[in-house]
Amino acid sequence: MCLGIPGRITKIWDDRGTRMATVDFGGVTRTACLAYLPGATIGNYTIIHAGFALTVVDEAAAHRTLATFRELGLLDDELGARQPADGVGR
Repeated sequence: MCLGIPGRITKIWDDRGTRMATVDFGGVTRTACLAYLPGATIGNYTIIHAGFALTVVDEAAAHRTLATFRELGLLDDELGARQPADGVGR
């Protein structure tokens, strides 16, 4: 299964003309492409799917989605690491 998971953008840079970001999923970070979200900024929560940021979501929605995924036991499979019980990035 491949889910669109919300995470918080913590760093943005240019990689040969393509905007890239570090996205924090509550302690687990991944690199994502921001090509579809040219207006995304550090601190935004975004849905990541297959390495691409697809949409910006508000923080409350991100936390609700992550809590649901956590309850269903899906985050470990998707992110390959255990998530802290208290939620996403600080």
